[in-house]
Amino acid sequence: QVQLVESGGDTVQAGGSLRLSCAASRSIVSYNVMGWYRPAPGKQREFIANIASDGSTTYADPVKGRFTISGDNAKNTVYLQMGSLKPEDTAVYYCNAVRLVVPKYNYWGQGTQVTVSS
Repeated sequence: QVQLVESGGDTVQAGGSLRLSCAASRSIVSYNVMGWYRPAPGKQREFIANIASDGSTTYADPVKGRFTISGDNAKNTVYLQMGSLKPEDTAVYYCNAVRLVVPKYNYWGQGTQVTVSS
């Protein structure tokens, strides 16, 4: 069973920065998309950002200009550089990896806690 392992969560003051990392527990066929999510009121998980295998990125409006996603497709690793953090960014951040062609998969990590104090 493949696991995604997140790291980098911490407690920081508002305005600070953090870098989250996510890696597969073992070698897997390259992803199509890897991304980050966090819980949100009324939703199971809220989309934050993702990166496709071609390097293209997408961001949710609340984090545009503050967060940057990057990845290494060959290593099935993704990073989330978080800047100008706000108390409302406090959440558990989950990593997701999706492959849309055979062998298909959709993996989730266990989450890493980010706490932003005011």
